[in-house]
Amino acid sequence: MKKDNAKTETAIFAGGCFWCTEAFFTDLKGVEKVVSGYIGGTVANPTYRQVSSGATGHAEAIEITYNPNEVAYEDLLEIFFATHDPTTLNRQGNDEGTQYRSEIFYTTPAQKASAENFIKLLTDQNIFEGKKIVTKVSSAGKFYPAEDYHQDYFALNGDQPYCQMVIAPKMDKLKKNYKSKLKAVK
Repeated sequence: MKKDNAKTETAIFAGGCFWCTEAFFTDLKGVEKVVSGYIGGTVANPTYRQVSSGATGHAEAIEITYNPNEVAYEDLLEIFFATHDPTTLNRQGNDEGTQYRSEIFYTTPAQKASAENFIKLLTDQNIFEGKKIVTKVSSAGKFYPAEDYHQDYFALNGDQPYCQMVIAPKMDKLKKNYKSKLKAVK
């Protein structure tokens, strides 16, 4: 429950299909809201059809509103890097194109520094076994929320074949590996 005087911050991540990335962050402690949308391109108020063409320059992304007193930005980065492949350029699984790129859109100088330091740490520790991390770190521009039918997609459409094949196994892994960071089951 949000406290009246609680300060929130915004994090924006692009890590492939926003249906997947949204699902991973919705249940984290301290996360108040996750919105699927588009960022990083040149077209104002883009549609899913436009972004899917790859011609707008936008990435499918999520905008996370979180309470930094309950979840650190670094925790969000950890989940981000644990739930997609940051070593594949413009691709996540079968989803291919610049709209599926791995990119962190920072909203503060502190977020930029944290993201760059996190990437350096992952690289120094050889977490991806010699594969180069291609995740870009960019200043956040205008974020455009996606159409309503994209919001809370996994929660509302979990029985769909894509959700069962792609998102559900990753959600199971997230629940197993990050149980202490998840909200209590209602």
